[in-house]
Amino acid sequence: MSDVLVIGGGAIGLLTARELVRSGAGVTLVEMGATGREASWAGGGIISPLYPWRYADSVTALSLRSQRHYPQLCATLREETGIDSELIRSGLLILDPQEQDQALPWGRQHRTRIETLTPGALRELAPGLGFTPPTALWMPEIAQIRNPRFVRALRRSIEGRVRIREQEEAVELLVDSGRAVGARTRKGRIAADLIVVCSGAWTARLFEQLGKRPAIEPVRGQMLLFHAAPGQLDRIVLFRDRYLIPRKDGRILIGSTLEHEGFVKTTTAEAKEDLYQAAVELLPSLGRVPIEDHWAGLRPGSPGGIPYIGAYPGIRGLYFNAGHYRNGLVTGPASARLAADLLLGRAPVLDPSPYALDADR
Repeated sequence: MSDVLVIGGGAIGLLTARELVRSGAGVTLVEMGATGREASWAGGGIISPLYPWRYADSVTALSLRSQRHYPQLCATLREETGIDSELIRSGLLILDPQEQDQALPWGRQHRTRIETLTPGALRELAPGLGFTPPTALWMPEIAQIRNPRFVRALRRSIEGRVRIREQEEAVELLVDSGRAVGARTRKGRIAADLIVVCSGAWTARLFEQLGKRPAIEPVRGQMLLFHAAPGQLDRIVLFRDRYLIPRKDGRILIGSTLEHEGFVKTTTAEAKEDLYQAAVELLPSLGRVPIEDHWAGLRPGSPGGIPYIGAYPGIRGLYFNAGHYRNGLVTGPASARLAADLLLGRAPVLDPSPYALDADR
């Protein structure tokens, strides 16, 4: 019997499994597809919420703690696996002047550097932008990771220590006398002392049988990748909820859409055109750069973007760590630590009450 069964092998499930096994627990991880190939792979990898002042303090607490731990985490993963997650402090330029009234007080409150830039200073930081607002915001400490490499490093770091069962969908949570005892998959039953559900947009389905389910629904996001050359853009740029992310090798991503289309993960011509026009508006030189790829992913949408982390009420041994919406990578390390604290009966690193199933969102 495993000590803990982790259901879901995205960034949240992998980080949670890693945190648990490092604490001495025996862990089995079950994933319906391949680990790290859903929202964790499809996102942009910015290690900050977009417009972070728009979020509740509970999201801020997770993101700030995670941001502090990312440099050491990525360094450790590289030592353990040889995979470079490409953590780069690109900084974040925000071209929406109207955000200043909220942003600057938020930055002072949370000791996060946010500077205002004149048009001249903006052009110096990011030459080649398609327009120059009267003022811009600059967050120099914001970093990014190459998220497909990061989840690959996480997977490799737990291989041999965690029993990983891929291509095996959990379809039922098994409960006996008010206690979770395992899960039924399409290949059989897995017994466990403790269960933590980290299955992203698919989480609510597993809880339907129990009566009360977290308010998590799939929200499709589409992205474009330009095969740009190094030096074309060096900063993450955000304007009207669209962002450009420059990778170390020069490639540039533009994202992302927000579409409520259920579990439909196909791309659309309309979104491709919308993203392309937004990219060229922000950086006109991209009009001469070929599009290398176009993909979609399903985010685990939740009210206010506040994840569900904690114990399922009324059933002993059943926990969840899901519903991170747009910020799974941003908040993942702190979420995994908090979930592990609660599962293992340790003093929680953060107040868990805002993330409870019955919390006011």
